Amino acid sequence: MNASLKAPDFLVVIPARLGSTRLPRKPLADIGGKPMVIRVAERAMQSLAQSVVVATDSPEIQAVCDEYRIECLLTSADHPTGTDRIAEVAQLLKLPNNAFMVNVQGDEPLIPPELINQVAMTLADHAQCDISTVAVPITDAAEINNPNVVKVVLNRSGEALYFSRSVIPFIRDPDVNQKTEYLRHLGIYAYRADFLNAFTRLDPAPPENAEALEQLRALWNGYRIATHIIPEAPPAGIDTPEDLERVRALIIGHS
Repeated sequence: MNASLKAPDFLVVIPARLGSTRLPRKPLADIGGKPMVIRVAERAMQSLAQSVVVATDSPEIQAVCDEYRIECLLTSADHPTGTDRIAEVAQLLKLPNNAFMVNVQGDEPLIPPELINQVAMTLADHAQCDISTVAVPITDAAEINNPNVVKVVLNRSGEALYFSRSVIPFIRDPDVNQKTEYLRHLGIYAYRADFLNAFTRLDPAPPENAEALEQLRALWNGYRIATHIIPEAPPAGIDTPEDLERVRALIIGHS
């Protein structure tokens, strides 16, 4: 991020729920003596955010946050997505429509604070957009063809045209010498509070249902998503027990 540019005022919200299928009780998994959700919150507090809030449906997570003096809001257990949970935070805090909120996933204990600042700045720099996010170039063929790696195609203004688990853009004639850049979408977002209030009232969109990507609901309904490209991917988050061991080794090794 360009240090000469001032980041806008923003709030970080970290959705955290216990019901993870691949890694049960994931937010409370111990990493070097601290629960994962606390590690994520502490990284977010190193950003320029005015405040950091954990949003959970679990009194157990709330109790852990209280122990570490991390602000935590108990939200509904019925939210279908993390975005819906963040929208409830906007309502509970009575945020103004133009407030900036950054969604930091609760399984990213190594997220760079500068990346959090950047996604907020990207939204501030695109007044016509309601959402901002981040992408990184990918060259590895296995990643390009992996449906678990979400790809995004941008327009010339740096706004998302479409997100997909499929290979986009598709090269019809690989024998033609042409430069094609593939971009991997990273799951960090900044929103304006009024967008979140509107999003919760929108029905799931057909492409969202097909791809299982909720950001497609925003595009389907005409909202614009500014996308900042970073040169290298940040450390990966935690989805599996193997991921947890990898991050534990990294954090313990640096402590």
